[in-house]
Amino acid sequence: MILTCSNCATRYQTDTALLGDAGRKVRCAKCGHVWQTAPGAQPEPEPELASRYEPAVAVAPFSGRPIHAPGTDSRGPANAERQNSLFGDPLTVIAGWTGLAVLLLAIGFSLMRFRQEIAILWPPSALFYKALGQDVNTRGLQFVNVNYRNETEDGQAVLAVTGKLVNITSHELPVPAIRVTLTDGDRQVLYNWSFSANVPTLKPGEAVSFVTRLTSPPSGARHLQLRLADSRG
Repeated sequence: MILTCSNCATRYQTDTALLGDAGRKVRCAKCGHVWQTAPGAQPEPEPELASRYEPAVAVAPFSGRPIHAPGTDSRGPANAERQNSLFGDPLTVIAGWTGLAVLLLAIGFSLMRFRQEIAILWPPSALFYKALGQDVNTRGLQFVNVNYRNETEDGQAVLAVTGKLVNITSHELPVPAIRVTLTDGDRQVLYNWSFSANVPTLKPGEAVSFVTRLTSPPSGARHLQLRLADSRG
């Protein structure tokens, strides 16, 4: 027989035997409306096209608990719709994750490619790069071709230190004084002095040669270190 919901007019095919002669309460699987079927209700005419009606399984005797049609979310249409919106179309989800992966790769590449510039603009980042095994120069000025030799002038020992200072950044930088430190075998400081490279600034990629001499250097000197005079550490 055919049952019609008095609230939303959805029609269902069901077995007359399920209702009994006295009738019983049923719930509409579409709108949730509950009604009492009339005792000894006469069945409505069978439709010519069964596809116009909901399947019989959509209506069941009311037991006091919510009854849901197959394939619906037991927490209601709103929750089912929200779940669908979270996961969305598989192609959209894949495209989203792919885009995120590309973005992270681009950020990682930029962090490594421009690590020198980043370290100069934000010196604390040097600790991050050091943890990754990447040394960076936070000053942007680098010593190259550093050499030292022992000479004799007027019967006295002279230590001569030569090298170049290069601007490894993409912008012009001021050139501070250069500091030389001599230490013994235990890295204890024996002597240090500072000198000027004789240029106020260096343009990007530009280099300046320097030479400095120390008369009568400490006899116990075993190591030599160069650094910019106003650098820390």
